[in-house]
Amino acid sequence: MLEMAEYLVTAATVIVLFAVATCFAAVTRSHGVKTQARTRALVAVGDGPAEAMEARPEAMPQRKSSLGWWATAFQIAAVVLLTAYIVVRMTYTGHGPFSNQHEFAIAFAWGILLVNLFFDVRYRIRLISLIVLLVAGGMLVYAMTLDTSVKPLIPALQNSLMLTLHVSFAVVAYGAACVSFGAAVLYLLHPSIRRVKLPRLEVLDDIGYRAAVITFPLLTIMIVLGSVWANTAWGRYWGWDPKETAALVTWLVYGAFLHVRVVRDWRAARPPGCSSSASRPCCSPTSATTSSAACIPMRERGGRSGSSHSWRWWPSCSVGST
Repeated sequence: MLEMAEYLVTAATVIVLFAVATCFAAVTRSHGVKTQARTRALVAVGDGPAEAMEARPEAMPQRKSSLGWWATAFQIAAVVLLTAYIVVRMTYTGHGPFSNQHEFAIAFAWGILLVNLFFDVRYRIRLISLIVLLVAGGMLVYAMTLDTSVKPLIPALQNSLMLTLHVSFAVVAYGAACVSFGAAVLYLLHPSIRRVKLPRLEVLDDIGYRAAVITFPLLTIMIVLGSVWANTAWGRYWGWDPKETAALVTWLVYGAFLHVRVVRDWRAARPPGCSSSASRPCCSPTSATTSSAACIPMRERGGRSGSSHSWRWWPSCSVGST
């Protein structure tokens, strides 16, 4: 039965790789739609017939939406398959599948996919999913190269309840940390990437922060449960072994980030003159003329570059009177 269940891991790995390819196609398709829309707008203000060019790219957003739907569906399928495999292995061994390197890799890939699915459905930013899915796919490929046999637990691991609770919190915590990592990578690369349409810095900053907010309390619970487990198994709460030290350093890094974020309001750089408590878009005039009216893109206003009604779009601040 366990050997048959291993095909679930193989299927989940293939599906995750399909999800990576779909996310990549959705990202590149988004760039293509943006380029064609810009070309269409330039033709519309020329002397040629605009009506003939308006209808050509209309099917592209639907195809992009379809690719996004498939990317989410692939992630759901992978989570279901890995959940089934974990349940089968738990039934066979009598404890959570957290006792060897293969089981750890499967469990962490499951946690990464589960948390990323939540953020993918909420924010629909395929670039972050692309980075996170690459990590999850790498974990699954690594797990398939390891020994999958079931061996008796060593005495220190025979507390099934504490083992399951401790590692379960770790799995979800590091899954959220992986999403925060994906947002941070895009945030750092934002000034250097030009060929692909990236989310705004404020959005990436918000996703990274929210994922860190999930990570930190789960890491705290994980460390506390690990200490209790260590006292039960070895008679001491803390021994400064490499795993304990690495967990503590990770906890301190996330704690420091959340501290400066909340206390010092350390967040993404904002356009000049915009409020940090903004909830609506704002704009800044490119000439001396000012207005408190809502800002909309230039093409919709009919303005031209250099005119007194030309506005520059800032996507994440409130409109204030000027």
